[in-house]
Amino acid sequence: MAGAREIIGVGEERSVEGEGLSSETEHSSRRRESSSSKSPETATPGEDSERPDRDSPAASFQRESNREWTQPEAMASQEASLNPEIEAGNGHGGNQTCPVHTPSAGDAKRGFRKNRQNDYVKISMKEPDANRLPSEWWKTMLLFFYAAFSLVMTTVVITVVHERVPPKENIPPLPDTFFEYIDRVKWAFTVTEVNGIVLVTIWFIQLFFLNYKSIVCRRYFFLVGTLYFYRCITMYITILPVPGMHMSCAPKLYGDSYAKFQRILRLISGAGLSITKSHIMCGDFLFSGHTVMLTLTYLFIKEYSPRSFWWYHLMCWLLSAVGVVCILVAHEHYSVDVVVAYFITTRLFWWYHTMANTQCQCCPNKYLSSAWWNPLFNLMERNVHTPVPCVYGWPVSWAPACLKNPCKKYSIVQSTRDE
Repeated sequence: MAGAREIIGVGEERSVEGEGLSSETEHSSRRRESSSSKSPETATPGEDSERPDRDSPAASFQRESNREWTQPEAMASQEASLNPEIEAGNGHGGNQTCPVHTPSAGDAKRGFRKNRQNDYVKISMKEPDANRLPSEWWKTMLLFFYAAFSLVMTTVVITVVHERVPPKENIPPLPDTFFEYIDRVKWAFTVTEVNGIVLVTIWFIQLFFLNYKSIVCRRYFFLVGTLYFYRCITMYITILPVPGMHMSCAPKLYGDSYAKFQRILRLISGAGLSITKSHIMCGDFLFSGHTVMLTLTYLFIKEYSPRSFWWYHLMCWLLSAVGVVCILVAHEHYSVDVVVAYFITTRLFWWYHTMANTQCQCCPNKYLSSAWWNPLFNLMERNVHTPVPCVYGWPVSWAPACLKNPCKKYSIVQSTRDE
């Protein structure tokens, strides 16, 4: 009897441990009863051959989904759907609810739990600013006056330097290697000025159709003003004799201030060109202003036009290069004037645009921002957070909106009446 009681006790303990498996045993017994109750006569021929294996996952899934649930099982599934913590504890460990997937009532009715989890990771992306390239035309006008002031100061300095140029009879031209090999061509300097006029005209036409013309204009005005400001300094501190005996300089005025003022106005009105007969003074040699305009204009044309326009770039480069060479062929400037002008113009252009495109944030020491004009640069480029794209469009609408289709409203009313 003692042995029996021990066996019974063990059975009780086992029954307590296996209490959680009673539902699975009941399910399996009911499936065996339903399968045994099926008579052999009702089975169709070939059913055993076409029916999938009972132990296969597909067959068990089909039998599980097609069978009818009893009332206790339906209540158990409803409780499981109302208490997702139980399901989450079984699948994820502990009593914590899974934040990704919670079994729905439809999954409980089908009798299986979803193992597939929708793991979506939300990545926060920084939205672009609404306007990263503001126009700010007031800055453009400020730089326009800066460039105009530099040009006026250049004419004043030329007038002052002209009074200090030594006469060519006393001090002959300095030796120049280029002049020793190339004889002077009289009409070459006219070609230079015509090429310069054509190149500047092309640039302003291109600028007219550029969408971000305000930013590009103030960059152009700033570089023109700065380069001519440098030119004022170099002309004044070092006065070179005339580069050739062919040059004819206007007589010196000495202390006549009114006549000097008239020469300044004449030089400004003629844009400082020889073909307009406005440039009659000497002394503006170091460095060449014509080389500055030809080189700078070509650099802007190439920078703010599509890279695929190679033929356009080539044509503008030829205009610029031929104009620079003709300066030397005409013996209007020393070779050093042209070389220094090219060097200063290109380096200042590349320097400025490197700072504008990077804003010098990646430079730990910020050597590029050590220039004297850095405060003015910060004022101009403070709100420009990206390189200026080469986007073009029509600057104005060719017809007002009310004149584009005046009969449109009438046609709509007429079609409504016809219907």
